[in-house]
Amino acid sequence: MACCGLVSAQKQPVPLKGVEVQLQVKDHVASVVSTLHYDNTEDKPIEAVFVFPLPGDAAVCHFSATVGSKQIVAEVKEKQRAREDYDDALSSGQQAFLLEESEQSPDVFSMSLGSLHPGESASIRLEYVTELAVQADDGLRFCLPAVLNPRYQPAGSEIPSVQVTSVPASLVPYSLSLMVQVSSPHPVSKVESNCSLEPLQYLNTEQTQASVKLSADHKFDRDVELLFYYKDAHKPTAVVEAAKASSKPGSLMGDPVVMLSLYPEFPKAVMSSLASCGEFVFLLDRSGSMDCPLHNRQRAETRIGSARDTLLLLLKSLPMGCYFNIYSFGSSHEHIFPKSVEYSQKSMEEAVKEVEKMSADLGGTEILRPLTEIYRQACIPNQPRQLFVFTDGEVGNTKEVLDLVKKNSGSHRCFSFGIGEGASTALINGMAKEGRGHAQFITGTERMQPKVMQSLRFALQPAVSNISVKWDLPKKVTATPLSPPITVIFQGQRLLAYYQLSGKTSKDASGCVTVEYKLQGQVCSDRLQFSLQAAEDSGLTVHRLAARTMIRSLEMQESEPTGKQKGGVKEKVVELSVQSGVSSAFTAFIAVNKEDGKVLDGPLLRRNVPAPMMMAFHFMGGSPVLRSCRAPRLQAMPMMASCFKGGHTVQKLCSAPDTDDAFDVSYGGMDFANCLPTVCRLSDSEMSLEAGSMGPPRDPLLQLVSLQKASGSWLLGPDLAAAFGKTSQEVENTKPPGAHQEVWATTLALIWLHGFKLDSRDEWELLAMKAAAWLRAQKAQSVEECVDAGNALLGCSVQKDSLGL
Repeated sequence: MACCGLVSAQKQPVPLKGVEVQLQVKDHVASVVSTLHYDNTEDKPIEAVFVFPLPGDAAVCHFSATVGSKQIVAEVKEKQRAREDYDDALSSGQQAFLLEESEQSPDVFSMSLGSLHPGESASIRLEYVTELAVQADDGLRFCLPAVLNPRYQPAGSEIPSVQVTSVPASLVPYSLSLMVQVSSPHPVSKVESNCSLEPLQYLNTEQTQASVKLSADHKFDRDVELLFYYKDAHKPTAVVEAAKASSKPGSLMGDPVVMLSLYPEFPKAVMSSLASCGEFVFLLDRSGSMDCPLHNRQRAETRIGSARDTLLLLLKSLPMGCYFNIYSFGSSHEHIFPKSVEYSQKSMEEAVKEVEKMSADLGGTEILRPLTEIYRQACIPNQPRQLFVFTDGEVGNTKEVLDLVKKNSGSHRCFSFGIGEGASTALINGMAKEGRGHAQFITGTERMQPKVMQSLRFALQPAVSNISVKWDLPKKVTATPLSPPITVIFQGQRLLAYYQLSGKTSKDASGCVTVEYKLQGQVCSDRLQFSLQAAEDSGLTVHRLAARTMIRSLEMQESEPTGKQKGGVKEKVVELSVQSGVSSAFTAFIAVNKEDGKVLDGPLLRRNVPAPMMMAFHFMGGSPVLRSCRAPRLQAMPMMASCFKGGHTVQKLCSAPDTDDAFDVSYGGMDFANCLPTVCRLSDSEMSLEAGSMGPPRDPLLQLVSLQKASGSWLLGPDLAAAFGKTSQEVENTKPPGAHQEVWATTLALIWLHGFKLDSRDEWELLAMKAAAWLRAQKAQSVEECVDAGNALLGCSVQKDSLGL
């Protein structure tokens, strides 16, 4: 079974003993040092491959390994030369390590490891830098993937039988420690996590520096998600980082680098000004894993079910006059209309019917072909294209997908949504970044609808344009841009730009940067005064991310069609990569232990480890339901246990520790609990599975939303009355005399939303605005009477002004 971490040549995992992580967050970026400890419990040497997942914007900048008593530190070299040095070392009986990017998935690093002898331990230290993604609530998201391995099973040995027992949460055979240090020009307001944290400790009186630790009782049974919040989050910041002392002045690493962070907050007047045009294209993942539950609690909705409900909300919230289409994909792909159609009652009804029939029945996760088909469609004049992508997995050609999105970034915006723990951060964040949109992740018990509707609001709002950056620096000090020009910023989008500072400055010197832009025709500006004095113990995070930005831009030039390339692009990338110690597509980390005289057992091969497809049980009302699920290979490495009973192989998804139906697997005297997923073999009689299950009752909100017309209004009828919990007669008899039925029905719907679903306002606000606009357009004299009568009927006290009327 393929997985992350240290894997033998036979694709068997080597036991993981512990993980130590040090995270340094500097404003909007982070440096991560992960140390993983492994033991070879075999009676013979193991030839192994190390596979490690990375966030989408990450750059590896250090790698070392300690095997037994020997420590080896890697250096960056041109890829072909590194491979030749690696092969030469092996043929000479020397221990060697090779770490390189996957050609198609830049978020996957694989390392060929020399022989690990019996009883020998290996500690692998990997350091990378990354930009943090912004969430809709202004939090900066960092996700530490749960790179876990199971107990290593000796090849050819007899595996004992397994008994499924109901026992308390068992011991996890590895440990995790996570220490976090945060610094920012603005005070740190809080740090949140999906896991238990120790109290936040401030390190200075200004509260601009803080530290926090993961609680000691964490079992590493899930991805660790951290959210960092700063005061005055929407004010621009400038972080100056000192040069590397040993580097030549004038080079990237030999000069200070400043990171400029822009995250403007739009005025309320702009926030309420929504566009009435656009081409909205929705691309939905219908691979088998989308049939898995959103979380492990009882009666959890499936991912595909939640996506269907979300599409319903989206379809009802679109403005009249826009265009839309819906694509879905797996191993193949489908579309509802041959090309985008105008939004009307007829087209909306047709789309809703097709969405209701969608299921997770299209196989794998092949997103490149439907994307290519979407981009082949000619853009509609005066209808800006907005692409919404929903997926719960990852693909093997991430770089190719991101290149395609970037190539078409001038004609559209891309909003991406990662569903569940296994969604690829490289794919989700990368598509949003290259498509100038926004990325969201739905994990745990989070609802998909609020996050998606927030992104739709972003898509309907105007963008900041005509951006200019002006520097006021001491004489003979210049700021050279290292990032591509800033052309546009949308609501909810953070942008980082890197500049190289050349020239000498005094200790008390300061600089000023002014950012000007246009918003709805008005010129706005932000002026920031900052110190040019840089911290010496910076760790070069900003420099390395600046190098990463330059490397990625150059790599894009290299991939452009012949004739558009600039000369010597590859050579520039290699030079920059070696200088900064940052990985690239054309370089690799190579380490050779020339003192080791032991001859290695056979050649070591570089391997691309594919994501396995798995069948998983999930429990609804106490009954097991067989579902096809993708193991979250990179983002949340599952703990796997081989279990034998009978002659059939199935797979079970164990519940989280806070559920009532959790149970564990006893494996030869060793317990495995709370794992995702566990392999079991059951007898024929134990494989009686339900073909379906009783899902949760439909939300009354969605019942009401499903009845709304494309114009924004509602029709009076039995279904609408039932959504209010009333009879048709009650609704009809309380209608004010002379009030139009559609005006009465729409007013009732708005009152019900404001009176009973105010906590879900993010989900229905856009469609309510459309309904209010329709009511205002009717200029009906009876609206005020309808509001009074509606409050009396529904038992509410909603004011007319709060309805937008």
